[in-house]
Amino acid sequence: MNFNQFNLDPRLQAGINRLGYIEATPIQVAALPPALAGNDLIGTAQTGTGKTAAYVLPILNKLLTGARHQTRALIVTPTRELAEQIHEAVKDLGTGTKLRCATIYGGVGAASQTSALRDGVEILVACPGRLLDHIQQGHTHLDGIEILVLDEADRMLDMGFLPDVKRILQHIPAKRQTMLFSATFPQEIEKLAAQTLRHPKRIAIGLSRPAHTVTHALYPVPQHLKPSLLLELLKRTDTESVLIFARTKHRAHRLSQQIERAGFKVTSLHSDRTQGQRQSALAGFKSGLYQIMVATDIAARGLDVESISHVINFDMPATADDYIHRIGRTGRAERSGDAFTLVTPDDKDVIRALEKIMGKPLPRQTLDGFDYDIPAPEITYSKTRPAYAAREPRRSQPAHIPARAPKGRPVSRLRPRFAGKSAR
Repeated sequence: MNFNQFNLDPRLQAGINRLGYIEATPIQVAALPPALAGNDLIGTAQTGTGKTAAYVLPILNKLLTGARHQTRALIVTPTRELAEQIHEAVKDLGTGTKLRCATIYGGVGAASQTSALRDGVEILVACPGRLLDHIQQGHTHLDGIEILVLDEADRMLDMGFLPDVKRILQHIPAKRQTMLFSATFPQEIEKLAAQTLRHPKRIAIGLSRPAHTVTHALYPVPQHLKPSLLLELLKRTDTESVLIFARTKHRAHRLSQQIERAGFKVTSLHSDRTQGQRQSALAGFKSGLYQIMVATDIAARGLDVESISHVINFDMPATADDYIHRIGRTGRAERSGDAFTLVTPDDKDVIRALEKIMGKPLPRQTLDGFDYDIPAPEITYSKTRPAYAAREPRRSQPAHIPARAPKGRPVSRLRPRFAGKSAR
């Protein structure tokens, strides 16, 4: 279906042309008519299917008539990265409209956000916590909201934002159009939808399976050889745009250092980086300045980089659903992509669940010439002083303080800097 068939305001055509949109994606074909008609909407779609435009275009179309310099649309999203990407979509699609949009999220100074709110914007894209701060300080009022979008609702639930979302709803008029998008619908999200939406239209596109444009491969490997196998994979792979997922921020940081020492242009995205560093990392990865980005699951949803050719799971995610969202970063917009996952025997339960969803076994691969029989590092015992466990610090500890093991326990030579009188 061509975008000309949606009867959008002609002023939106400039933005549609700017992004090169001609044929609408399935989620856009399904969502745009009811959204343009003012219906409440519950939408589910795989990542990379054009979901953002499916709700941004109806917002822009409605706001082209009526008051200006007043906040009339609110888009609530779980992460600052996704907020910025939605903001970019609003700016691009609204090129010819003069409608104004501001982003509201934590991790950065509030002065510029306060200034934008004072000047007046028609559209707010916000993360829940910082938005509540602005409301409580009287910097913004939401009594003029006509359209509310809750994007990545299940992710907001996972991150503990649901109570904040409910508090935000108390500041918004009951008479409004509401669109809720969620990849999954646990009981809490179904309850939120029932309380928040009125006679919603339900749209589901590609619910449970990964995109058909992605090729999957599992690489069984002993835990201690995962870094070596990863580097060998990168050497044998077209590394123009590779996204690597690690389970923790400490591992993501350490992997990026190892990859950089191997000669690749690499950056990282995790919660220990400042907002400025995260924005710089994303911009550099999108532009091609960095070939590789190592990230935690903070980037698993909403990361909009169309050219990613490979996703590599250094660590298997906790659930099959998380796997689907991770590998959804590649194979976008009908492009082909590859998903490599390094697996150990501990991952068998997630693999079994994933293969059940896929309806077939995932292929196991080995690398020719790679020595899978290298033994794990020897373990030594300290008889004269306490040893430190060779593991990452627990979340409750500062990153520079190692976790202590009982006296006499082994120390791995993988992290020799932790052996001795103190850890610097």
